[in-house]
Amino acid sequence: MLEEVGIPEPTKDSGCKLVITTRSQDVCRFMGCKIVKVRCLSDDEALTLFINKVERKIVEVPALKDIVKLVVEQCAGVPLAIVAIACCMRGEYDICEWRNAVEDLSKSIQSVKGMETNVLGQLQFSYDRLKSKTVQHCFLYCALYPEDFQIPKEELIDYWIAEELVEERGSIQATYDGGYSILNRLVNNCLLETTDDGRCVKMHDLIRDMALYITSISPLFMVKAGKKLQELPREQEWKENLEKASLMMNDISEIPPNMSPNCQALSTLLLQENIHLKDIPKSFFVRMQGLTILNLSFTNIEKLPDSISHLTNLKALLLQYCEGLKHVPCLAKLACLQNLNLEGT
Repeated sequence: MLEEVGIPEPTKDSGCKLVITTRSQDVCRFMGCKIVKVRCLSDDEALTLFINKVERKIVEVPALKDIVKLVVEQCAGVPLAIVAIACCMRGEYDICEWRNAVEDLSKSIQSVKGMETNVLGQLQFSYDRLKSKTVQHCFLYCALYPEDFQIPKEELIDYWIAEELVEERGSIQATYDGGYSILNRLVNNCLLETTDDGRCVKMHDLIRDMALYITSISPLFMVKAGKKLQELPREQEWKENLEKASLMMNDISEIPPNMSPNCQALSTLLLQENIHLKDIPKSFFVRMQGLTILNLSFTNIEKLPDSISHLTNLKALLLQYCEGLKHVPCLAKLACLQNLNLEGT
């Protein structure tokens, strides 16, 4: 199996060693590995890391010393949780806020009891501390992309604008600046990291797990991006209260005839980079009247179904590099449409 991906089998003669990092002991057992546990940070190490991230001045305030230690204890020595929570509390000197933070952190951990040593609960505290529902929705939107995906900032902000998560201002540039301001806030709170010389952002896989946990309840997302799916999820999986669905970067080749999911609340549908997808039945969009964003880029579709003409809430119709596309129905009724991309068709 290793040789299939270009890694020679490690032997004493080759002097090769293979190190695998995982949070699941089952993976180690399956691979026949010797298990070396990576311990969490000690109390002193955890406190030092927290202080470095939150500002030393805060722990020099006598009233805050003990309560800061309580917050660090709740992080259970997990570096990612320590950094994320410290970033949330940076510059906060009010003891009431710190007492409230201890209470909120405890509730977050209890709400996901039994999941991966409560790490998701610790991270959810950072999400809750955003306080703004709009900023929280912007953060959750990033979970629609595959794991470890480098998300282009401008593409993400385009989606946010179409979803009305960014307030429209006097000019396009001013509106984009509002989007970048939200991105910076998410980066500063350690919920996203900047990559590709500042052009993209990325989610740590544990933070993405936390976002997916939230979106499995409310708001409801269906995220199967980059899963090598060959078939579209069954109609039963398309829940009536589904708000966003991402099936991007799969191997889906067809949508069953007469399939018509009842998803009136669905606002975003991402189907891009299913390169074998050639035909979409007319019935598929009939009960998706709330659709705001539809991305079919890098598919092999030859024509759009006529039902597209009735998606009157559609703001973004993205069809880049659908090289076989020859027919688009009348779009006259799409009065909300702001972004129509037919590049490379």
